[in-house]
Amino acid sequence: MIKEVFIKKIKDFGANIIPKEDVLAVEEPLEIALKSGNETSTISVTMRTPGNDEDLAVGFLFTEGIIFSRNDLGKTASSSSAENKITINLNPHFDAKLQKLKRNFYTTSSCGVCGKESIEAIKQVCRIPEIRTEMRVNIKHVFTFPGQLRSAQETFDATGGIHASALFDSEGKLTSLREDVGRHNALDKLIGAEFLKSNSEEFFLQDKILLLSGRASFELIQKAAMAGIQVVCAIGAPSSLAVETAEDFGMTLIGFLKNGNANVYCGAEKIQF
Repeated sequence: MIKEVFIKKIKDFGANIIPKEDVLAVEEPLEIALKSGNETSTISVTMRTPGNDEDLAVGFLFTEGIIFSRNDLGKTASSSSAENKITINLNPHFDAKLQKLKRNFYTTSSCGVCGKESIEAIKQVCRIPEIRTEMRVNIKHVFTFPGQLRSAQETFDATGGIHASALFDSEGKLTSLREDVGRHNALDKLIGAEFLKSNSEEFFLQDKILLLSGRASFELIQKAAMAGIQVVCAIGAPSSLAVETAEDFGMTLIGFLKNGNANVYCGAEKIQF
């Protein structure tokens, strides 16, 4: 979603001032609530770009370890765009323990705990799959990812100010893409969209490769690990804790993927050079 505004464009160190129209990515709050039986609880408020709100809410619930399969959900979510609120209905037979739900401490890289404690917290709270499928990725395919992503980013074309997350198959083909002003939201939207299409008892994306339009932070690697993603590529830099997390879960992490160059921080054995 975009919004048109009028600006004064300043050029040549102030020598020229040109009134013109500009386009911005919209940012609004979204209140995410869960309904289980007759009980409804608000569990999060996030700033996001309106659109794909159900994908965002479901992806958030999955990457936070609250739901694990499509069977945990009930009837279609109810939402109000005017109120910026969405309610996800849970399966009446699924106990999400609403009274105990709260944001877990490990979801921000500034949480103040050491890396090993953060990684252990993920293992204890979330059901992360043991990687069984053998993934091999051709580096020539990897170098095509930024171009494919850029070509598909409609909102970025208009605004120049939005993040994206994308999934590719083992042949290097772009299969799914989501954009948002928040990089965490973009990934939650992407994972949520795939989750809602899944009919498996448990949901994992072991056969997909993830591309992040910016840097690879700890919380993005945590979300990828939750979905069983084995290979993560980022156009920007990773943090130290992101690399530690990827290593601990046997993931391949590639950073600074641009202009035919890349840094492989861990998991090089999954790459065909």
